[in-house]
Amino acid sequence: MTKPLMAYVNNGFVPLDEAYVHIEDRGFQFADGVYEVVACFGGAYLDLEPHLQRLQRSCEAIAIDLPKSLDELQALVQQAYAKNPFDDAMVYIQVTRGVAPRSHIVKQKLAPTLVITVRELPKPSDEKLQAGATGITLPDIRWKHCEIKSIALLASVMGKQEAVKQGVDETFWLDTQNHVLEGCATNIFAVIDGKLVTHPLDHQVLGGITRDMVLAAAKSVNIEIQEREWSLDEVGVTECMMSSTTNAVLPVCYINQQPIGNGKPGAVSQKLRNILLQQLEDLRQSCA
Repeated sequence: MTKPLMAYVNNGFVPLDEAYVHIEDRGFQFADGVYEVVACFGGAYLDLEPHLQRLQRSCEAIAIDLPKSLDELQALVQQAYAKNPFDDAMVYIQVTRGVAPRSHIVKQKLAPTLVITVRELPKPSDEKLQAGATGITLPDIRWKHCEIKSIALLASVMGKQEAVKQGVDETFWLDTQNHVLEGCATNIFAVIDGKLVTHPLDHQVLGGITRDMVLAAAKSVNIEIQEREWSLDEVGVTECMMSSTTNAVLPVCYINQQPIGNGKPGAVSQKLRNILLQQLEDLRQSCA
């Protein structure tokens, strides 16, 4: 008999098919909540503490009391992974303000809703790694606090839908001056005149955990880093790449049907991806 998937809802684990929250949960009514996604490789977590710390910062930013301590959350994440049948897994953690009659203003103190689910970690195919990813750009229609990992992802859903419609992998947001910000679910980097360039962290960009790993990897091999505004039509752009929990580092070879550099995965992208993959393998071996 196949082992049922298990989810944590508030104070206990239940089969995923029986995991429900109230229809007046403010996450459902108002997208009044935040989330994190953590990768686990054979029982070893990729930067679990930074993910949980960012979850705490997101809760503080919208005045939600994190319902568990960081140590308790870490234990729950480990239990959730152990209760599900995946070797490499994607652990999703969501916190909402809780349940209340639908009103913009909450007058009573609420018990936050905490949900943890586990799915198999998706990975880019060999064909995608050889050809590189593709993308389009759109004017940024999101809200003004992208540094908060909000569950209000309608704009990103719309961006992803447009990407699928155009047969590409990702949509990248542009500000009003056509500077590249980030993707719907990724951070993006360029190689410009041999330097690794990415938009600085501000209210327009989420500080990705994998983004931090990419920058650290670049420093380890003496690649110069510039966190600044940049554009796709800037002179000297030879490579682009995107990073995320599920992609690690993935070269982006075409954007808006135009090749980046020679339209093939570049040397810097591949070097940084190999460094991250080695780190993940070391992590897996440490757990084994």
